[in-house]
Amino acid sequence: MEKIIIEVFNLIAILALGLIPFLKTRERGYLTLGVISLQVIIISILAFSLFANGPVEYSYAGSFITGFIPVRIDYLSAWFILVISFTFLTGVWYGVQYMKKYMDQSDNLALHAGAFIVLYTSLIDICMIQNSLVFLVVWEIMALASFILIIFEHYKSATLKAGINFLIQSHVCILFLTVAFMWVKVKTGSFDFNAITQFTSAQPIMVGLALFLFFFSGFAIKAGFVPFHTWLPQAHPAAPAHISGIMSGVIIKIGIYGLLRILMLIKTDMVTIGFFILFISLITGLYGVMLAIVQHNLKKLLAYHSIENIGIIGIGIGLGCLGLGYNNHLLVISGFGGALLHVLNHSLFKSLLFYSSGNVYQARHTMSIELLGGLIKKMPHTGYLFLIGSLAICGLPPFNGFISEFFLYNGLFHGLVSSNFMFILFLLFAILGLVMIGGLALICFTKAFGIVFLGTQRAELHEDADIEKPQRILPMYGIGLFIMIIGLFPFLFTPSLLKVITLYLPGLDTLAQSQFGDMLGQLTKVGWYSLGFLALIMVIYLLKGQITKKRVVSLYETWGCAFSGGTPKMQYSASSFIRSYRKLAEPILSIKKVKQEAVGLYPHDIMQETHAHDKIETWLIDKPIFAIRKLLNSFVFLQNGNIQAYILYGFVFVGLALLLPSVIEKLMVLINFLNQL
Repeated sequence: MEKIIIEVFNLIAILALGLIPFLKTRERGYLTLGVISLQVIIISILAFSLFANGPVEYSYAGSFITGFIPVRIDYLSAWFILVISFTFLTGVWYGVQYMKKYMDQSDNLALHAGAFIVLYTSLIDICMIQNSLVFLVVWEIMALASFILIIFEHYKSATLKAGINFLIQSHVCILFLTVAFMWVKVKTGSFDFNAITQFTSAQPIMVGLALFLFFFSGFAIKAGFVPFHTWLPQAHPAAPAHISGIMSGVIIKIGIYGLLRILMLIKTDMVTIGFFILFISLITGLYGVMLAIVQHNLKKLLAYHSIENIGIIGIGIGLGCLGLGYNNHLLVISGFGGALLHVLNHSLFKSLLFYSSGNVYQARHTMSIELLGGLIKKMPHTGYLFLIGSLAICGLPPFNGFISEFFLYNGLFHGLVSSNFMFILFLLFAILGLVMIGGLALICFTKAFGIVFLGTQRAELHEDADIEKPQRILPMYGIGLFIMIIGLFPFLFTPSLLKVITLYLPGLDTLAQSQFGDMLGQLTKVGWYSLGFLALIMVIYLLKGQITKKRVVSLYETWGCAFSGGTPKMQYSASSFIRSYRKLAEPILSIKKVKQEAVGLYPHDIMQETHAHDKIETWLIDKPIFAIRKLLNSFVFLQNGNIQAYILYGFVFVGLALLLPSVIEKLMVLINFLNQL
């Protein structure tokens, strides 16, 4: 039965792709909406049934090249299928409304609709296929579909550059994965994922660790771990808002899925792997949030926060691996449980934030935080939904981000009872890092929400009063509702999370499971107490309004000490808000300032601009590319436009091609002669 469901799921996508070219522009959008919604319903029913009835496994005969193609859908697959499906469901409902502004681009929209369906289908298939060769093919399809979606506005040079950068790095990712899978194939003769367990179980620890590094490098590029993150801050701002939400919500999470899948299969030193992942994740989280604060582009700010949250998820995975290595069941539950829950939570609040930024962009045609302000008065739904997403990403109760981050703190503090000094030292640094990440995130989103939605308008910009249509806002409210449900009823996820965790630790003791349930119960109380506190504030606010509504209100201008030249420029800007932080962070980050100070008694132009650059991107990409260009430019004299010279090059090439084999043959004869002497 499950096999038929999956085949129907894929068949729907194939039929839709065949229909798209024959439909009108508007019909293509509704077809995409219907197809994705139907696929989500079908595959979600399958995923929920798996949690109730257990994993499913079957295989296809394949070809003489691939061999048998196993399809295994376990609890980890089902968890990611549900996360991906919900994000795509909200994304397609929001995206249909968002893309109405581009109805004049018929062919472009047709390609976009097809790529959207292919992307969702390939992501779901990746979670089920366990033949490495077929897995790589589907991974490549996913990368190409993502590329097409990112470069929707390909007529903009920045968008095309970001898309090509994404495509190149996606293929570097595939290269690492290909090397790792082929290594296993050569040694075992099988493309089956289970061959990874067979291979690493029979090899020394160092071989297993080397294989893991190849897998980690490949999946880390897709996930956005530092220093493999450089594609992400460029691709997110370039893509349409619904694609940015999906990219941050689930596309980068497929890298996390791959990492979790490999950790389930590989048999090597989990302690070393745990310390490695924890170290990389701490750097990722801190570096991401530090760069997010100094961004002036709203979508780029959110992109760097995706890197930060990948770091938080990685901290949980690292803790889980350390728990496996040290046989600490509570650490396994806190680590993997926190990571899995944060995968879901981040997909919710980050997609909500990106959809909100899409509303802002289409209303004002800019993403520059410095040019925005006072939007909550004209876009109240967007403003309050952005606030909910901001509170959730900062890890504040009663929102979902608090639940998953508390899991990680619980594991970190319980790990301190160990007698291993290095382990305790690492955990102390991890606690400090997680605290800093949370504090810096609060600064960042106070700036983002305050500057964009509060205060007064800073510049005369395009206005569109049609942005907050119910069809566009309803999927965003659906996400907000789910954020609240997780924050108030986290115990609902206890059975599902425990089933996924048992894949890593089949002998999970009942005491650890009981502690897990108790922890979620306590978190439920915290959520309700927090909600009660918010309700109390609302009641007081309403009572105040009722008591004071009959009072006579007189409006007067505030006395400004004879100064009457009030201007929106006198309020805090994004740069001035974080000036103190920027001063502290300048030695670590690459921040360039352009400044023009007042000169003379009557100064005219006074300005200061700050531009934040990613040092890792500069070192790993910009400088090597510049060096290559410099080297190639030294040969530019060959391209001189002289037709005689080009003909000469042809004769030289043909001559070398004819002479080279005979020269090599004579050299080999000479070498043999010398060897005989």
